[in-house]
Amino acid sequence: MNLQSILSLVRPRQWVKNLFVFAPLFFTPEALTWPTTSVVVMIFLAFCLTASGLYCFNDYCDRESDRSHPVKRNRPVAAGSVKPGMAVVLAGVLIAGGFGLAIWQAGAAFPALATYAGMGLIYTLWLKRFAIIDVLVISLGFVLRVYAGTLAIALFPTVWILICTGLLALFLALAKRRDDLVQDLDVEHRDSLDGYSLAFLDASIIVVMATLLVSYVIFTTDTEAMHRLGSDKLYFTVPFVIAGVLRHLQLTIVYHRSGSPTDLALSDPFLIGSVLGWLAAFALLIHF
Repeated sequence: MNLQSILSLVRPRQWVKNLFVFAPLFFTPEALTWPTTSVVVMIFLAFCLTASGLYCFNDYCDRESDRSHPVKRNRPVAAGSVKPGMAVVLAGVLIAGGFGLAIWQAGAAFPALATYAGMGLIYTLWLKRFAIIDVLVISLGFVLRVYAGTLAIALFPTVWILICTGLLALFLALAKRRDDLVQDLDVEHRDSLDGYSLAFLDASIIVVMATLLVSYVIFTTDTEAMHRLGSDKLYFTVPFVIAGVLRHLQLTIVYHRSGSPTDLALSDPFLIGSVLGWLAAFALLIHF
């Protein structure tokens, strides 16, 4: 066991998912101050620690099935570079550290973090075996991140941010399941795959993608949203969302590269450009 194996086990690249806790602060210009930003940074770090702990526990539980996966067989526990017992101990330490940091620095957000952790444990032990339920749980995990961000700075989340976050996460989770089938994985690797087919996933992805885009367009033209954010030109951000979603759909269906949404978000120039363009456009509209 070495430092590289430990880093691989805790998956720091996946921490990018926890940036969703900043969404409520980004969409609330009047709340953007150094004190509120520091609190959200703390809950972000708490989610990073907790998520890494859940990854350790997941890899411990999945060490046998991971060995049948062309990529996951290289994970530290499955490959034998980290002992199973060490993975469990590290999981406990990281989750406890995340809880402690949240209670100390962002106590109001702790219920959301605790719910996320509890749901993650139940998912690993049981819920991931069931098709549809598994992707819905993943989607809810992202919604809880956003909800934690609102609780940390004493805000109430709008229905639009929760709906769009949940639909985006569901879209990515379905695309990932499709990648599992494309790689000819079976129930030996993931029990829930028995409840999926390419035809079902393709139809589901299209339905969720369409619902996401329609919901986002409605949000950008909603009178209350425009008034709250101080701009009547939020629709200028729509092209970036469409471009990003279509690019991910292309990577999923045409190039079969949707196995790791995080890796795509950090490496694909088109996706990176879409996200940065969206962030820049929204920042200019509501912060300047």
